[in-house]
Amino acid sequence: MDNKGTRIIIGSDHAAFQMKTKVTSFLEAQGLVVEDAGPGSESSVDYPDFGMRVAASISNGDFSRGILMCGTGIGMSMVANRFPRVRAALCGDLFAAKMSRRHNDANILVMGGRVIGDVLAMEIVKTWLETPFEGGRHGLRLKKFDVIEPIS
Repeated sequence: MDNKGTRIIIGSDHAAFQMKTKVTSFLEAQGLVVEDAGPGSESSVDYPDFGMRVAASISNGDFSRGILMCGTGIGMSMVANRFPRVRAALCGDLFAAKMSRRHNDANILVMGGRVIGDVLAMEIVKTWLETPFEGGRHGLRLKKFDVIEPIS
């Protein structure tokens, strides 16, 4: 992994706290600078609070990449994708991680701490970080996201 010095923000809820701790250590061992958005323990928390912290940091440009985890990953992806310029992808396998970057330029990786094991999580993170965005026709498709108006 050649991402030395890359800054990444990470957050979870209580259900994925242990996985967040392991992923953080893995990232730091790879030379990445990790900002932990919380929580600081396995005590019960509301996942939207931490999902919003990470997504806001991506949306406003403070970070270019983030990782979120909760029990299934579903709630975190729903929260994160409410923010402009956020493309959060829930990935439970290596193919999804690779394609979320290649075709969708995902800037937040979301995983389910109660769904996948730690070894697979590290491989997903590694694949997601190493896979470049292809651009081209995929970039043109992503530009259409920017013109989406809320439906009333």
